[in-house]
Amino acid sequence: MRLKDFQQTVWEYYDQSGRHSLSWRLPEPDGRFNPYKIMVSEVMLQQTQVSRVIVKYQQFLELFPTVTDLARAELGQVLTAWQGLGYNRRAKFLWQAAQMVEAEFAGVFPQDQKELTRLPGIGINTAGAIMAYAYDQPVSFIETNIRTVFIHHFFHDQQAVPDQLIMQIVTETLPAGKQAPIRQWYWALMDYGSHLKQTVGNLSRASKSYAKQSPFAGSRRAVRGAVIRLLSQQDSVTTDELANFITDPRLADVLKDLEAEGLIRQRAKHYRLS
Repeated sequence: MRLKDFQQTVWEYYDQSGRHSLSWRLPEPDGRFNPYKIMVSEVMLQQTQVSRVIVKYQQFLELFPTVTDLARAELGQVLTAWQGLGYNRRAKFLWQAAQMVEAEFAGVFPQDQKELTRLPGIGINTAGAIMAYAYDQPVSFIETNIRTVFIHHFFHDQQAVPDQLIMQIVTETLPAGKQAPIRQWYWALMDYGSHLKQTVGNLSRASKSYAKQSPFAGSRRAVRGAVIRLLSQQDSVTTDELANFITDPRLADVLKDLEAEGLIRQRAKHYRLS
């Protein structure tokens, strides 16, 4: 497929059906985009549907409107605010990232992709997204919706497609010069990819990096989530009370893991969020 034809297809979908009003796509009053808010949205959107993030994003920013507010909060407060999004380690990483921005960057976000990857929980692709959305920089990055778009148009009927090949075309199709804002192009790719998932399926399965996610129900992740959710609702809970609510035989091991990760703490047989 010709690159220009591909770009036109993506832009046409975005013009007609793009999600233009998503909160994290709206600029500040001065027209800039806040990298802290972009980071919050990107970490929330990892492995979580947009529909679930929309409300939690607004609530989270009401509690922690700035990177300083988040850095100064107790981890337990952050974990409580995170409930409903899953993968609670993301909340801890976000909190640690805010503390690092405050301590090592004087509260100013790095404007370099490699520097951003120094922040806890920020990999190369999330750093790329922050660079594109916050600073409109022509960086290349990949996530599941973007993979779906490029596999659909350029690697049809192929399997085990490596990200290196996808990345080459991502780079080639970035808007040149002042043709269009980089952030807007990525928004268009994201929305078009979401549309393709609903109409032709999740083509990311054809990616070499694809890993099937195990079912949540009955998983160790479910036990971890139940512990954090229960502790977010009460100041402290005894070991026996936890065992009454969560009868899974893996509970003791999960409690040890959560404590080792610093998500919970124990004193006199009482557990609480850190």
